[in-house]
Amino acid sequence: MTTDIYESPALAMIHTVPGIIPAFNELVGLHLPGWRPFNMLDESLLGNTIREGTLSRQTMRRLATHIWSAVDAGASAVLVTCSSLGPAVDAAVPICPVPLFRIDDGMAIEAIQRGNRIGVLATLATTMNPTTRLIERHARRMGHNVSVIGRLCEGAFDKLRNGDRAAHDAMIREGLASLVGSVDVVVLAQASMANALNEMSKASVPVLTSPELGVLHMSSALNALSRVQESAQVRQRFAGFSAAPNSPP
Repeated sequence: MTTDIYESPALAMIHTVPGIIPAFNELVGLHLPGWRPFNMLDESLLGNTIREGTLSRQTMRRLATHIWSAVDAGASAVLVTCSSLGPAVDAAVPICPVPLFRIDDGMAIEAIQRGNRIGVLATLATTMNPTTRLIERHARRMGHNVSVIGRLCEGAFDKLRNGDRAAHDAMIREGLASLVGSVDVVVLAQASMANALNEMSKASVPVLTSPELGVLHMSSALNALSRVQESAQVRQRFAGFSAAPNSPP
């Protein structure tokens, strides 16, 4: 007898950089073992944002279309792994019928818990403002006062896009070295930057990346939601039992 591979809930991951897909598949397998991931890639979402210098309404609408396509394909939850698209994810959350996550929420929350002076290192100008605003929003919600200092590794993303990951990673490490002396914690604003930490010694301050923290945050939220739904089902069954007429003696 064959096993139905669709018994597990499906997690759709929407990417704009192809090279990060294997790492995310591995993280989902590690932290969400009961979930079946599938990947959707559209490099033009980020490419158009870079070219236009801002997240346009058209790109936001196109991302919303991808999210609905993921739901139509059977996704029980959706993760968008591109930080530049974060505001578009926020806009889609109220109308999405399944849990929808942006990759950098977990990293932002962890950074606020680590210190008040938070450095943001980015390789794209289009990611700097969304990451900064996200940190400030979570800080207000958590009752923390934070200051955010940004550094842009100009040209690093072009190196990555042209296949020169070594040069990309070296530029990130240089930017990190210029930032660590003035902050309590550093966040790397894009998931594609995480690899740069593999070949460097431990920094003098915590350096946070979004992929694993984002998946852990999503895992915690989905597990909490599952517990709430199970509790509601138990209460509903109990209420139905209590409302049943008494059996005759």
